[in-house]
Amino acid sequence: MDDHDKNLVNYRKMRWLVVSSAIGITGVIFIVYISTTNFGSSPSLVSRTDLSNTPKLIPAVAPGITAQQTNNGQEIKHVVPLDQIVSGGPPPDGIPSIDNPKFVSVVDASKFLKDSDLILGVSLNGETRAYPLLILVWHEIVNDKVGGVPVAITYCPLCFTGQVFNRTINGKTVVEFGTSGKLYNNNLVMYDRLSGSLWSQALGEAKVGTHAGENLTRIPFDLAYWRDWKQLYPNSMVLSADTGFTRPYGVDPYGDYYTSDQLFFPISNIDKRLGLKEIVVGLDSGGQYKTYLLHQIESKKVINDKINNKPIALFSLYPRMVRLYNPLIEGQTLDFQYNASANKIIDRQTGSEWTFDGVGVSGQIKGKNLTRLPFDEGFWFEWAAFHPQTIIYPG
Repeated sequence: MDDHDKNLVNYRKMRWLVVSSAIGITGVIFIVYISTTNFGSSPSLVSRTDLSNTPKLIPAVAPGITAQQTNNGQEIKHVVPLDQIVSGGPPPDGIPSIDNPKFVSVVDASKFLKDSDLILGVSLNGETRAYPLLILVWHEIVNDKVGGVPVAITYCPLCFTGQVFNRTINGKTVVEFGTSGKLYNNNLVMYDRLSGSLWSQALGEAKVGTHAGENLTRIPFDLAYWRDWKQLYPNSMVLSADTGFTRPYGVDPYGDYYTSDQLFFPISNIDKRLGLKEIVVGLDSGGQYKTYLLHQIESKKVINDKINNKPIALFSLYPRMVRLYNPLIEGQTLDFQYNASANKIIDRQTGSEWTFDGVGVSGQIKGKNLTRLPFDEGFWFEWAAFHPQTIIYPG
Protein backbone atom coordinates (compact mmCIF):
# COMPACT_ATOMS: atom_id res chain seq x y z
CA MET A 1 0.00 0.00 0.00
CA ASP A 2 1.53 3.36 -1.05
CA ASP A 3 1.45 6.62 0.90
CA HIS A 4 -1.65 7.85 -0.94
CA ASP A 5 -3.64 4.80 0.02
CA LYS A 6 -2.38 4.91 3.60
CA ASN A 7 -3.53 8.52 3.84
CA LEU A 8 -6.90 7.58 2.39
CA VAL A 9 -7.39 4.74 4.84
CA ASN A 10 -6.37 6.89 7.80
CA TYR A 11 -8.63 9.71 6.65
CA ARG A 12 -11.71 7.54 6.28
CA LYS A 13 -11.00 5.82 9.61
CA MET A 14 -10.60 9.17 11.31
CA ARG A 15 -13.88 10.46 9.93
CA TRP A 16 -15.87 7.45 10.96
CA LEU A 17 -14.20 7.17 14.35
CA VAL A 18 -15.52 10.67 15.02
CA VAL A 19 -19.01 9.42 14.17
CA SER A 20 -18.60 6.25 16.24
CA SER A 21 -17.43 8.13 19.29
CA ALA A 22 -20.26 10.62 18.91
CA ILE A 23 -22.99 7.98 18.91
CA GLY A 24 -21.30 5.62 21.34
CA ILE A 25 -20.88 2.64 19.04
CA THR A 26 -17.96 0.82 17.51
CA GLY A 27 -17.77 -0.92 14.21
CA VAL A 28 -15.57 -1.93 11.38
CA ILE A 29 -15.31 0.49 8.45
CA PHE A 30 -14.63 -1.32 5.24
CA ILE A 31 -12.01 0.50 3.18
CA VAL A 32 -11.97 -0.48 -0.50
CA TYR A 33 -8.78 -0.19 -2.47
CA ILE A 34 -8.83 2.91 -4.68
CA SER A 35 -6.63 3.03 -7.76
CA THR A 36 -4.30 6.04 -7.96
CA THR A 37 -4.43 6.16 -11.74
CA ASN A 38 -6.91 8.29 -13.69
CA PHE A 39 -9.96 6.66 -15.21
CA GLY A 40 -10.78 6.69 -18.89
CA SER A 41 -13.50 9.11 -19.95
CA SER A 42 -15.38 7.27 -22.66
CA PRO A 43 -18.97 6.45 -21.64
CA SER A 44 -20.36 3.06 -22.44
CA LEU A 45 -23.55 2.53 -24.40
CA VAL A 46 -26.78 2.15 -22.50
CA SER A 47 -27.73 -1.49 -22.11
CA ARG A 48 -31.02 -2.48 -23.71
CA THR A 49 -32.22 -4.47 -20.70
CA ASP A 50 -33.17 -2.41 -17.65
CA LEU A 51 -32.53 -3.33 -14.05
CA SER A 52 -35.69 -4.65 -12.44
CA ASN A 53 -37.58 -2.03 -10.45
CA THR A 54 -36.48 -2.98 -6.94
CA PRO A 55 -35.84 -0.73 -3.95
CA LYS A 56 -32.44 -2.35 -3.42
CA LEU A 57 -29.18 -0.56 -4.19
CA ILE A 58 -27.41 -1.51 -7.44
CA PRO A 59 -24.96 -4.35 -6.61
CA ALA A 60 -21.22 -3.72 -6.61
CA VAL A 61 -19.35 -4.49 -9.80
CA ALA A 62 -15.79 -5.47 -10.56
CA PRO A 63 -13.50 -3.04 -12.42
CA GLY A 64 -13.65 -3.37 -16.18
CA ILE A 65 -17.09 -4.98 -16.37
CA THR A 66 -19.37 -3.17 -18.81
CA ALA A 67 -22.62 -5.06 -18.20
CA GLN A 68 -23.31 -6.63 -14.83
CA GLN A 69 -26.15 -9.13 -14.51
CA THR A 70 -28.50 -9.23 -11.56
CA ASN A 71 -29.61 -12.45 -9.87
CA ASN A 72 -32.56 -12.77 -12.25
CA GLY A 73 -30.30 -12.49 -15.29
CA GLN A 74 -31.16 -8.92 -16.27
CA GLU A 75 -28.42 -6.50 -17.20
CA ILE A 76 -27.80 -3.23 -15.39
CA LYS A 77 -28.40 -0.23 -17.59
CA HIS A 78 -25.55 2.26 -17.40
CA VAL A 79 -24.16 5.27 -19.25
CA VAL A 80 -20.62 5.28 -17.83
CA PRO A 81 -18.17 2.41 -17.38
CA LEU A 82 -19.18 0.73 -14.13
CA ASP A 83 -15.61 0.71 -12.84
CA GLN A 84 -15.73 4.52 -12.64
CA ILE A 85 -18.29 4.24 -9.83
CA VAL A 86 -16.06 3.48 -6.85
CA SER A 87 -16.57 2.85 -3.16
CA GLY A 88 -16.05 5.83 -0.88
CA GLY A 89 -15.77 3.67 2.24
CA PRO A 90 -19.15 3.89 4.03
CA PRO A 91 -21.91 1.42 3.08
CA PRO A 92 -25.23 2.55 1.55
CA ASP A 93 -26.85 5.03 3.95
CA GLY A 94 -23.73 4.86 6.13
CA ILE A 95 -23.94 8.63 5.86
CA PRO A 96 -27.64 8.98 6.74
CA SER A 97 -29.88 11.34 4.83
CA ILE A 98 -32.35 13.49 6.75
CA ASP A 99 -35.79 12.37 5.67
CA ASN A 100 -37.98 14.07 8.28
CA PRO A 101 -36.36 17.47 8.70
CA LYS A 102 -37.35 19.82 11.49
CA PHE A 103 -37.02 23.59 11.28
CA VAL A 104 -36.53 26.50 13.64
CA SER A 105 -36.77 30.27 13.32
CA VAL A 106 -33.86 32.56 12.47
CA VAL A 107 -33.78 33.68 16.11
CA ASP A 108 -33.48 30.12 17.40
CA ALA A 109 -31.00 29.15 14.66
CA SER A 110 -28.73 31.99 15.76
CA LYS A 111 -28.26 30.13 19.03
CA PHE A 112 -26.18 27.47 17.26
CA LEU A 113 -25.04 29.27 14.09
CA LYS A 114 -22.20 31.80 13.93
CA ASP A 115 -22.22 34.71 11.49
CA SER A 116 -19.38 33.06 9.56
CA ASP A 117 -21.20 29.74 9.12
CA LEU A 118 -22.33 28.89 5.61
CA ILE A 119 -25.87 27.89 4.73
CA LEU A 120 -27.53 26.61 1.58
CA GLY A 121 -30.67 28.63 1.00
CA VAL A 122 -33.74 27.87 -1.13
CA SER A 123 -36.81 29.96 -1.97
CA LEU A 124 -39.77 28.38 -3.74
CA ASN A 125 -43.34 29.59 -4.13
CA GLY A 126 -43.02 32.10 -1.32
CA GLU A 127 -41.35 29.72 1.15
CA THR A 128 -37.71 30.22 2.16
CA ARG A 129 -35.54 27.69 3.98
CA ALA A 130 -31.89 27.49 5.00
CA TYR A 131 -29.77 24.37 5.50
CA PRO A 132 -26.55 24.89 7.49
CA LEU A 133 -23.48 23.22 6.02
CA LEU A 134 -22.39 22.23 9.51
CA ILE A 135 -25.37 19.84 9.47
CA LEU A 136 -25.22 18.90 5.80
CA VAL A 137 -21.58 17.83 6.08
CA TRP A 138 -22.74 14.91 8.26
CA HIS A 139 -25.73 13.90 6.13
CA GLU A 140 -25.16 15.15 2.56
CA ILE A 141 -28.84 14.79 1.59
CA VAL A 142 -32.05 16.25 2.99
CA ASN A 143 -35.32 15.01 1.51
CA ASP A 144 -37.73 17.88 1.98
CA LYS A 145 -40.63 19.82 0.49
CA VAL A 146 -40.33 23.59 -0.07
CA GLY A 147 -43.23 25.65 -1.34
CA GLY A 148 -45.08 22.43 -2.09
CA VAL A 149 -42.21 21.13 -4.26
CA PRO A 150 -40.49 17.86 -3.24
CA VAL A 151 -36.78 18.65 -3.19
CA ALA A 152 -33.47 16.98 -2.45
CA ILE A 153 -31.00 19.31 -0.77
CA THR A 154 -27.58 17.82 -1.51
CA TYR A 155 -24.01 18.63 -0.52
CA CYS A 156 -20.77 16.84 -1.37
CA PRO A 157 -17.98 17.92 1.02
CA LEU A 158 -15.29 16.29 -1.15
CA CYS A 159 -16.12 18.64 -4.04
CA PHE A 160 -17.71 21.49 -2.04
CA THR A 161 -20.69 21.21 -4.35
CA GLY A 162 -24.26 21.92 -3.36
CA GLN A 163 -27.22 21.13 -5.59
CA VAL A 164 -30.96 21.26 -5.13
CA PHE A 165 -33.13 18.96 -7.21
CA ASN A 166 -36.82 18.41 -7.73
CA ARG A 167 -37.40 14.84 -6.51
CA THR A 168 -40.04 14.24 -9.16
CA ILE A 169 -38.76 11.95 -11.93
CA ASN A 170 -40.27 12.24 -15.40
CA GLY A 171 -42.78 14.71 -14.04
CA LYS A 172 -44.79 12.09 -12.18
CA THR A 173 -42.87 9.89 -9.71
CA VAL A 174 -41.62 11.40 -6.45
CA VAL A 175 -38.61 9.57 -5.03
CA GLU A 176 -36.50 9.78 -1.91
CA PHE A 177 -32.71 9.88 -2.14
CA GLY A 178 -30.02 8.31 0.02
CA THR A 179 -26.23 8.23 -0.02
CA SER A 180 -24.97 5.18 -1.91
CA GLY A 181 -21.52 5.12 -0.31
CA LYS A 182 -20.08 5.38 -3.81
CA LEU A 183 -18.30 8.16 -5.67
CA TYR A 184 -17.98 9.18 -9.30
CA ASN A 185 -15.12 11.56 -10.08
CA ASN A 186 -14.64 12.07 -6.33
CA ASN A 187 -18.25 13.26 -6.16
CA LEU A 188 -21.29 12.08 -4.21
CA VAL A 189 -23.33 9.32 -5.85
CA MET A 190 -26.92 9.28 -4.62
CA TYR A 191 -29.44 6.51 -5.09
CA ASP A 192 -33.19 6.74 -5.26
CA ARG A 193 -34.94 4.40 -2.88
CA LEU A 194 -37.59 3.37 -5.38
CA SER A 195 -35.47 1.92 -8.19
CA GLY A 196 -31.99 1.86 -6.64
CA SER A 197 -30.60 3.82 -9.59
CA LEU A 198 -27.31 5.62 -8.96
CA TRP A 199 -27.29 9.39 -9.58
CA SER A 200 -24.37 11.78 -9.96
CA GLN A 201 -24.85 14.74 -7.64
CA ALA A 202 -22.64 17.00 -9.77
CA LEU A 203 -24.50 16.23 -12.99
CA GLY A 204 -27.98 15.56 -11.65
CA GLU A 205 -28.08 12.54 -13.93
CA ALA A 206 -28.64 8.85 -13.26
CA LYS A 207 -25.61 6.88 -14.36
CA VAL A 208 -26.54 3.32 -13.42
CA GLY A 209 -29.89 1.57 -13.12
CA THR A 210 -33.44 1.92 -14.36
CA HIS A 211 -33.19 5.68 -14.81
CA ALA A 212 -29.70 5.75 -16.37
CA GLY A 213 -29.43 8.69 -18.74
CA GLU A 214 -32.32 10.61 -17.16
CA ASN A 215 -31.86 14.01 -15.53
CA LEU A 216 -33.28 15.68 -12.46
CA THR A 217 -34.60 19.23 -12.62
CA ARG A 218 -32.21 21.62 -10.88
CA ILE A 219 -33.49 24.36 -8.62
CA PRO A 220 -31.52 27.62 -8.05
CA PHE A 221 -30.15 28.05 -4.56
CA ASP A 222 -27.81 30.28 -2.56
CA LEU A 223 -24.64 29.56 -0.66
CA ALA A 224 -24.39 32.34 1.88
CA TYR A 225 -22.90 33.38 5.18
CA TRP A 226 -25.38 33.23 8.00
CA ARG A 227 -24.86 36.93 8.80
CA ASP A 228 -26.10 37.90 5.32
CA TRP A 229 -28.88 35.34 5.02
CA LYS A 230 -30.56 36.20 8.31
CA GLN A 231 -30.62 39.89 7.35
CA LEU A 232 -31.96 39.23 3.86
CA TYR A 233 -34.51 36.62 4.95
CA PRO A 234 -35.39 37.16 8.63
CA ASN A 235 -38.52 35.01 8.24
CA SER A 236 -36.63 32.08 6.79
CA MET A 237 -37.00 28.69 8.46
CA VAL A 238 -33.74 26.93 9.26
CA LEU A 239 -32.93 23.22 9.42
CA SER A 240 -32.74 22.23 13.07
CA ALA A 241 -29.84 20.37 14.63
CA ASP A 242 -32.53 18.09 16.09
CA THR A 243 -32.11 15.64 13.21
CA GLY A 244 -32.80 12.38 14.99
CA PHE A 245 -29.10 11.56 14.84
CA THR A 246 -26.33 12.22 17.32
CA ARG A 247 -23.53 14.05 15.54
CA PRO A 248 -21.01 16.66 16.70
CA TYR A 249 -22.51 19.44 14.60
CA GLY A 250 -20.04 22.29 14.42
CA VAL A 251 -17.11 19.90 14.10
CA ASP A 252 -16.09 19.37 10.48
CA PRO A 253 -14.74 15.82 9.98
CA TYR A 254 -12.84 16.91 6.86
CA GLY A 255 -10.47 19.21 8.74
CA ASP A 256 -8.03 21.01 6.44
CA TYR A 257 -9.09 19.04 3.36
CA TYR A 258 -10.74 22.14 1.86
CA THR A 259 -7.49 24.10 1.78
CA SER A 260 -5.03 21.33 0.90
CA ASP A 261 -4.23 20.10 -2.61
CA GLN A 262 -4.92 16.50 -1.67
CA LEU A 263 -7.61 14.42 -3.36
CA PHE A 264 -8.55 11.06 -1.88
CA PHE A 265 -10.27 9.46 -4.84
CA PRO A 266 -9.51 9.23 -8.56
CA ILE A 267 -10.88 11.64 -11.13
CA SER A 268 -11.01 11.29 -14.91
CA ASN A 269 -9.31 14.59 -15.75
CA ILE A 270 -6.93 16.83 -13.83
CA ASP A 271 -6.82 20.35 -15.25
CA LYS A 272 -3.99 22.53 -13.95
CA ARG A 273 -5.20 25.79 -15.47
CA LEU A 274 -6.51 26.68 -12.01
CA GLY A 275 -5.80 25.49 -8.50
CA LEU A 276 -7.53 22.20 -7.75
CA LYS A 277 -9.67 23.75 -5.02
CA GLU A 278 -10.25 27.16 -6.52
CA ILE A 279 -13.97 27.86 -6.05
CA VAL A 280 -15.69 28.36 -9.38
CA VAL A 281 -19.14 28.81 -10.85
CA GLY A 282 -19.79 26.58 -13.83
CA LEU A 283 -22.39 27.06 -16.56
CA ASP A 284 -23.67 24.51 -19.06
CA SER A 285 -25.64 25.59 -22.12
CA GLY A 286 -26.36 23.11 -24.87
CA GLY A 287 -23.12 21.24 -24.33
CA GLN A 288 -20.96 24.37 -24.07
CA TYR A 289 -19.30 24.89 -20.71
CA LYS A 290 -17.92 28.00 -19.08
CA THR A 291 -16.21 28.66 -15.75
CA TYR A 292 -16.15 31.82 -13.65
CA LEU A 293 -13.89 32.25 -10.65
CA LEU A 294 -15.93 33.12 -7.58
CA HIS A 295 -13.62 35.93 -6.53
CA GLN A 296 -13.93 37.51 -10.00
CA ILE A 297 -17.70 37.64 -9.73
CA GLU A 298 -17.51 38.99 -6.17
CA SER A 299 -15.08 41.70 -7.29
CA LYS A 300 -17.02 42.80 -10.38
CA LYS A 301 -20.45 42.51 -8.69
CA VAL A 302 -22.04 42.20 -12.13
CA ILE A 303 -20.90 40.22 -15.17
CA ASN A 304 -22.69 40.38 -18.52
CA ASP A 305 -21.68 37.54 -20.78
CA LYS A 306 -22.80 34.93 -23.30
CA ILE A 307 -22.60 31.15 -23.36
CA ASN A 308 -23.49 29.22 -26.48
CA ASN A 309 -24.54 32.59 -27.90
CA LYS A 310 -27.12 33.06 -25.14
CA PRO A 311 -26.88 36.14 -22.90
CA ILE A 312 -26.55 35.70 -19.14
CA ALA A 313 -26.02 37.99 -16.18
CA LEU A 314 -24.24 37.14 -12.93
CA PHE A 315 -24.89 39.19 -9.78
CA SER A 316 -22.94 39.10 -6.51
CA LEU A 317 -23.71 41.75 -3.92
CA TYR A 318 -22.79 39.64 -0.88
CA PRO A 319 -19.72 37.48 -0.21
CA ARG A 320 -20.13 33.92 -1.51
CA MET A 321 -23.61 34.63 -2.90
CA VAL A 322 -23.91 34.47 -6.69
CA ARG A 323 -27.07 34.54 -8.77
CA LEU A 324 -27.47 33.79 -12.45
CA TYR A 325 -30.19 35.42 -14.52
CA ASN A 326 -31.57 35.40 -18.03
CA PRO A 327 -31.36 39.13 -18.93
CA LEU A 328 -34.09 38.97 -21.55
CA ILE A 329 -37.15 41.13 -20.74
CA GLU A 330 -39.97 41.55 -23.25
CA GLY A 331 -37.69 40.66 -26.13
CA GLN A 332 -34.95 43.05 -25.03
CA THR A 333 -31.58 41.89 -23.73
CA LEU A 334 -30.45 44.05 -20.83
CA ASP A 335 -26.86 44.86 -19.87
CA PHE A 336 -26.33 45.57 -16.21
CA GLN A 337 -23.81 47.66 -14.33
CA TYR A 338 -23.04 48.09 -10.67
CA ASN A 339 -23.21 51.60 -9.25
CA ALA A 340 -20.76 51.39 -6.35
CA SER A 341 -21.58 54.79 -4.86
CA ALA A 342 -25.29 53.95 -4.62
CA ASN A 343 -24.79 50.19 -4.15
CA LYS A 344 -27.31 49.55 -6.92
CA ILE A 345 -27.63 47.46 -10.06
CA ILE A 346 -28.79 49.48 -13.08
CA ASP A 347 -29.53 48.34 -16.62
CA ARG A 348 -27.94 50.42 -19.37
CA GLN A 349 -30.90 50.20 -21.75
CA THR A 350 -33.57 51.83 -19.55
CA GLY A 351 -31.73 53.05 -16.46
CA SER A 352 -34.02 50.93 -14.29
CA GLU A 353 -32.85 49.75 -10.88
CA TRP A 354 -32.80 46.03 -10.07
CA THR A 355 -32.56 44.16 -6.79
CA PHE A 356 -30.35 41.19 -6.06
CA ASP A 357 -33.56 39.14 -6.34
CA GLY A 358 -33.85 40.19 -10.00
CA VAL A 359 -36.81 42.51 -9.51
CA GLY A 360 -37.08 45.90 -11.21
CA VAL A 361 -37.87 48.42 -8.48
CA SER A 362 -37.69 51.73 -10.34
CA GLY A 363 -37.64 53.08 -13.85
CA GLN A 364 -39.25 51.98 -17.09
CA ILE A 365 -39.20 48.26 -16.22
CA LYS A 366 -40.41 48.57 -12.64
CA GLY A 367 -42.21 45.43 -11.48
CA LYS A 368 -40.61 43.12 -14.02
CA ASN A 369 -38.77 39.98 -12.89
CA LEU A 370 -35.65 38.38 -14.32
CA THR A 371 -35.72 34.60 -14.67
CA ARG A 372 -33.25 32.98 -12.30
CA LEU A 373 -31.18 30.07 -13.62
CA PRO A 374 -29.37 27.20 -11.86
CA PHE A 375 -25.60 26.69 -12.04
CA ASP A 376 -22.80 24.63 -10.52
CA GLU A 377 -20.53 25.91 -7.77
CA GLY A 378 -17.66 24.06 -6.16
CA PHE A 379 -14.01 23.14 -6.46
CA TRP A 380 -12.36 23.57 -9.86
CA PHE A 381 -11.16 19.97 -9.99
CA GLU A 382 -14.74 18.71 -9.87
CA TRP A 383 -16.03 20.98 -12.64
CA ALA A 384 -13.02 20.25 -14.87
CA ALA A 385 -13.30 16.49 -14.30
CA PHE A 386 -16.87 16.44 -15.59
CA HIS A 387 -16.37 19.20 -18.18
CA PRO A 388 -12.80 18.93 -19.51
CA GLN A 389 -13.50 21.26 -22.46
CA THR A 390 -14.73 24.12 -20.30
CA ILE A 391 -13.83 27.70 -21.19
CA ILE A 392 -12.54 29.91 -18.40
CA TYR A 393 -14.01 33.44 -18.30
CA PRO A 394 -13.23 35.81 -19.94
CA GLY A 395 -11.88 33.51 -22.63
